[in-house]
Formats: sequence, structure tokens, C-alpha cells
Amino acid sequence: MRAKALPLPCVPRLEALLLATLLTITLASCSGGNVPVTDPAAPAIPLEPCHLSAPGSSARLSARCGTLAVYEDRAAQSGRQINLRIAVIPARGRNPAPDPLFFITGGPGEAATQDYVLMHGAFQQINEERDIVLVDQRGTGDSHPLDCPMLEEDILSTPDEAALRQNVTRCLDHIDADPNLYTTSIAMDDLDQVRAALGYDKINVYGISYGTRAALTFLRQHERHVRTVILDGVLPQDEPLGISVASDAQRALDLILERCAADGACAQAFPNLEQRFDTLLSYLMQQPVTTTVSHPTTAEPTEVIFSRDEFASTVRLLTYSPETAALLPLLFQTTGTSDDFSRLAAHHLLVSQQLQGGISEGMSYSVVCAEDVPFLYEAGQFVGDAAAERRSYLGEVYQELETICDLWPVDPVAADFKTPVTSDVPVLLLSGEADPVTPPSNGNRVTETLSNSLHLVAPGQGHGVISRGCIPDIATAFIDQGTVEGLDTTCVNDIQPMPFFVNFAGPIPEVKP
Repeated sequence: MRAKALPLPCVPRLEALLLATLLTITLASCSGGNVPVTDPAAPAIPLEPCHLSAPGSSARLSARCGTLAVYEDRAAQSGRQINLRIAVIPARGRNPAPDPLFFITGGPGEAATQDYVLMHGAFQQINEERDIVLVDQRGTGDSHPLDCPMLEEDILSTPDEAALRQNVTRCLDHIDADPNLYTTSIAMDDLDQVRAALGYDKINVYGISYGTRAALTFLRQHERHVRTVILDGVLPQDEPLGISVASDAQRALDLILERCAADGACAQAFPNLEQRFDTLLSYLMQQPVTTTVSHPTTAEPTEVIFSRDEFASTVRLLTYSPETAALLPLLFQTTGTSDDFSRLAAHHLLVSQQLQGGISEGMSYSVVCAEDVPFLYEAGQFVGDAAAERRSYLGEVYQELETICDLWPVDPVAADFKTPVTSDVPVLLLSGEADPVTPPSNGNRVTETLSNSLHLVAPGQGHGVISRGCIPDIATAFIDQGTVEGLDTTCVNDIQPMPFFVNFAGPIPEVKP
């Protein structure tokens, strides 16, 4: 399945791979001797020393790992059991706080024990006083993953509808699971069972991207055990994935192009950038380009059929991070003046390969087909702005989701699942100003039913901002204090996006007086 059909690829693994061409990322392993204080009455989870790693990263984190068997059918409490993979990174301080931080990643379909490795630097201060708990959500990682077999040709070019249907059918034949039992509500009851088994009472919850929906669901179902919540890249409970993916992507690209036009060096190097982009889009719509690039994992010369869909999907994913967004004007200009699409095609291979290896697609299908696609229509009418989706460079993504869900055998969740979550638990919401998939308007909407919340918007940033500027300090202070009251957040206004690349040597160095 092509990247375009995944509405919310989580930022950690995707961004790490994209930034590898721009930055040197050093991730230090951390370890500690503390283990959770377990309630003798609770069923303990034996934890053994282990190391966590992530595809595409050389980092390894010391942790304590174990598994917990849960019923696949939680309602029946009988039948097959599946194992959840659990990792605890003990607090490094001598007197750890009793309330850990549970980290919930996105996708849907990514694994917390992998994605945290790519993000752990943002949580090091929190980890001084608190355990970090990672649970691969059922259907992901090493928790009975619903992985779909993929063919190389599905990465190299966009499958048509017939091929997409074949891919979904092949996935159903491959997985050993009841797809109805891998939705968010069920997984959040798993998470609470892990909490109890580890002996924790109150916990702090961090969710990113789709993980914000999971965190909100956990808050609704288990509020008495929640001390604080951080939502990073907010997905409102009542918003179906896919309803505004294209128009949100267009908004982010427009902001990037406007920022270039307002920047003297960028505007001079890349005049008429919007027209340049439209020309590339029109050219590829009329005739896909065949080009040869080095494969990102094998380095072998690989032929890629690069069409409008590949171009649009690649641009969207490059807008997730300000570091990769800073390359877009240069990529548009050099491609347009040389008619050489190899650089863009190489980026397409890079992001497609990463998504293929990082998402358990069967779990993603179960979530989206049960919790989202059934709510895209009311009385046969699309509830979003179909005209705005059509006008976007990305196109009507929701139609592709319908094709998948026409085959994926799940029942819609109850309608009240989509009701906005109401709570007075302290909640810190984080958004990137130029987020292409969960824009700041999402956070504004969610705060309406969270009476004890604060929403921060990081200027010029993309999807997932917990690691940006002073935000790790703010998140640490929020969890330490257990309230949004009195937080000093003025430093957020000082966060700036990466300057644009005017050539492949990098941005023009800033000259300070």
C-alpha cells in the first residue's frame, strides 16, 4: 500500500530517516537500577534486562522488558491469549516518583518500544524522576503484530485499485487474528491491565499523532488512574481520519511556500516557487517519469516509476519536519530546471521503505476501518469539504481508504466512541504551526471539552514538537507540577524553523553583528 493511504504516519521513525541526510543524530543509551514498585495483590510482570532499538537507528537503550498475556477477546475473557511486549526504562534518580509516564506512539500501527528510541532525548528530564513505560499496542511491534506482506513493486510505483485490493486480500490471508479485536478502546483496556500488573496507581500519559486519540480514549475509560496527559499533534476524538488529510497537507505546503517568499535569500534563489510546483504536478499528471536511483537499503540501481501520486505523497511526508521542509524549494527548483526527477524519486523510495517497515498495516486497517471510514458519510454525503480535498495537491485520500475498508472485515465502533472526551484532568496540548496532518485548529477544538488544559503552538514546526526548543523543559515542569497553571511558556515563541537550503551545501549561514 502506498504511503498516501496512511493518514497519520507517526513522526519518530519517518523523521529520523529523513533527517539522516541532513543531521548527525546522537542518541545516548540510558539505564537505571530502579524497577516499578509492584502491588503484591497485582499480577506482577517479570522484567528482565534488555536493550531497545529501532530500524534505521544505531541507538540502543537499556530497559527492563517482559510480556503480559491478555485475551484477544477481552469482552469474552476466554479463548486465545496474545502477548503484549512491555519495556520499562527505570527512573534514574534515587527517589523516583510513584507515577510513571506511559508513552503511546502513533501510526496507527507503530511500535512504542521502537519509536521511543528515536524520541528518548525529549524525555530524559522526565526520566530522571519517573519510570518510562512502553507497551507495543496489540497488533504492533512484538505484540501479535498484524503485518502485511508487501511486494517490492508496491514500493517502486503506486498500485492501482485492483492491485490495492489484491494487497488487502493478501494481508487478510496472512494475518492470524480477528481484525475486530484490534481497535483503540480494546487496546486501552490492555494498557490499563499493564498499569495494574506493574503496580502503578496514577500514571502520566504522553500520546503523539494517532497516539493522542489513544491517550484521550484511555482518559475517558480510566480517568481515575490518570494524573496528567500530554497530547502532541492532536487528533480530535470526533474527527475521522481521512476527512481533511489533503486540505491539511495543502495548508502546510502553502505556509512553507509563503515563508520562502517572505525570506529574502529563499525568494531570490527560487522565484515563482508556487508556479514551479504546479508545473511539476501538471507534468507528472500527464506523463509519469521513469528514473533510476540507488535503493536506500541495498544501494543497488533501482528503476522507479515516478508519477503525480508518488510526487504528492513524497512532498507531504517531507513537510512533516521543518528540516526536510527546508529542502523543498531547492528540490522543486532543481527538478524543474533540469527535468531530472531522480532526487525526488530517491526521497520517495526512502519514505516508502520506511513506512513499509514501520507500520503494522493490518492493525492500522482495523483502527481506520472501524473508527473512521464509517463516519466519513452522513445520509450518503461526505461530511468533509470534498471540494477542498479535491483542490489539494494530494487529492481525495478518503476514497482510497474506502477501497481498503470495503474488504477489511470489521464492524464500526459505537457512535459514542466519537464523542469528544470531557475531563478536568490536567492536559498539555502541543501543535506545530505548519503541521500537515494535525493542524493547530485540532488542538483548539479538543481544549473545548478539557477544562484544565493548555494548548501551545510551536512557530514554523511540523508534526510532533515534543523535542523542539524549550518544549521538553515545559513538558517536564508540567508533569512535575501536575498542573498547567503557572507554566512559563514564553520561550515557545523563540522556536524557529530551519532556514531554507539555497543549495545542497545548506542554508546561508546567519551573520551575527
